[in-house]
This record gives sequence, C-alpha cells and structure tokens, in this order.
Amino acid sequence: MALIEWKEHYSVGIDAVDHEHREMIDLINEVHEKLTADTGQVDVTGFLGEIFRAISAHFVLEEKFMREHRYDHLAQHKEAHEALLEEIRDIMEDYAADPATASQRLSDKLDRWFTEHFRTHDARLHHRLGTHDG
Repeated sequence: MALIEWKEHYSVGIDAVDHEHREMIDLINEVHEKLTADTGQVDVTGFLGEIFRAISAHFVLEEKFMREHRYDHLAQHKEAHEALLEEIRDIMEDYAADPATASQRLSDKLDRWFTEHFRTHDARLHHRLGTHDG
C-alpha cells in the first residue's frame, strides 16, 4: 500500500507543478515500499538519502524560481523547506537506533508536509507566479 495517496486538495491548480509534486509522491511511495518489503538486507540509509536528495533538488529549483521573481514570501517558504529537511536528517540519524519509530516519524512528517505545504505555501506561490521548469 502506498504511503501517500495523491489527494485533490494537494493540487496547486497548475498542471506542471502538480505533476512534479506527484512525481515526488511516487518516489516517496517507491522508497516506502522498499523499506517495508521483507527482502532481507535493505539499504535503508540509501533509500532515505534518495528521498532527501530528491526533495532538496525540488526545493533548490523552487527557491531559485522565487528569487528570480522576487517572491514576497521567499523567507517563510524557504524556512518551511529547511525545517522539513532538518527533520528528515534527524530521522535518518535516528534510524539506526530505532528503525520502526524512525520510519513512522518519516511517514507522519511527509504526510503532514504534503497535506499542509502544498495546500498553503505552494498554492500561494504558484498562483502568484505561475510555474517553473523542474
């Protein structure tokens, strides 16, 4: 079962941006399936790192777009990005000590992120400025 199902309230109303967000959800679901599959030795740190890199790359492009267009809420949006990345780093560090708890924290955090961040920050950004190439 997928960790995060695309919900219509995640949509920011711009097809290209919604597509990029769906791709991120697909990656997170793929990694989640690998983490929960009973396949013996699994490179959990590598999978978590893959999520971290993909989300980081998305944020870099989005923040570049905001700077180029002098977006008036850049600082707040960037702060939200940095907070999520810090939490993911903490979860990655905690994984060795308690894999079950760390996996659940990651699941909870990413679900809340997609629910709130897409609906608020990203919706405002992309309705004000349009889309960016990602």
